[in-house]
Amino acid sequence: MSSRVRALAVCTAVVLALLVTAALAPLPYSIAYPGMTANVLGDDKGKPVITITGAAGRKTAGQLRMTSIVATGPEASVHLPDMVKGWFRTDEAVMPREAVYPVGNNTEEIAEHNARQMQESQNSATSAALGELGKSSKDIKVKLSLADVGGPSAGLMFALGIVDKLNGDGAGKDLTGGRTIAGTGTITAGGAVGAVGGVPLKTQAAHRDGATVFLVPRKECTDARAELPKGMRLIPVTTLDGAVKALKALQTGGTVPSCGR
Repeated sequence: MSSRVRALAVCTAVVLALLVTAALAPLPYSIAYPGMTANVLGDDKGKPVITITGAAGRKTAGQLRMTSIVATGPEASVHLPDMVKGWFRTDEAVMPREAVYPVGNNTEEIAEHNARQMQESQNSATSAALGELGKSSKDIKVKLSLADVGGPSAGLMFALGIVDKLNGDGAGKDLTGGRTIAGTGTITAGGAVGAVGGVPLKTQAAHRDGATVFLVPRKECTDARAELPKGMRLIPVTTLDGAVKALKALQTGGTVPSCGR
C-alpha cells in the first residue's frame, strides 16, 4: 500500500470517527411539538377556567382556546439525527434549550418558574380585562384555574375570556361570534400583547382542535405564516383593545387586521 493510500485511509477513518462522535454527542437543543389547547370559556378538570364574583357572568357560545407547545425535557439528550429529523418535519421544531428552559436544567426549578409566570400572567390578564371594560378590581373578583400549564403565553386568551364572560361584544352577543378562536400572546396589566415562542406549532395545535381563527402577536406574523394550516385565518394584535375590536369586526364584516398588511 502506498503512503498516499495509507494517508487517505487514515484521514477517512478520522472523518468517519468525527461524524460518528457528532451524531452520538448530546447537543444543547430541545425538540418541540404542538401541545394541548384549552377553551378558557369552558371547564378544565371539572372546574371553570374563569370564575367571576361581584358581577353577573354571561353564558357564552363559541370557544377561546389558549395554545401551548411541549418539548423534550431539560435533561433529555438530543442528538444530530434528532435535529435533522426535526428540521424536515412540520410538526416538530428544533429550538435552543435555553430558549425553552431559560432558568436552567433543574426540573423543579423550571416548574416553579413556569408556575410563577402563569400566576403573573393571570393577574395581568385580569387587570387588563377589567381595565378594558372600565371596571374595578375592588368590586369584581376573577379566579383563573388551568392545571398543568405554565408560562405567560396564555395571557391574551385569559383576558379575552374575561371580557367575553363579563361583556361579550358589548351588544348582547358573544365576542367569539360562535366560532372556535385560538391564540397566544403575553399580556401586561395595561393590555399590551407581547411575543411568545413556538407559534407555528401552536397554530397546528389550534387547527387540530378545531380552531379556524388564530390571534398572533403582530411581531410573529412571519413565524405564524411559516407552517400555517390550510383554512386558518391569522389576526395580528398588539393590544387587548385591538384584539377585541378585531373580533367584533370579524362578526360584523368590518375591516379585520391581517398578517399581510
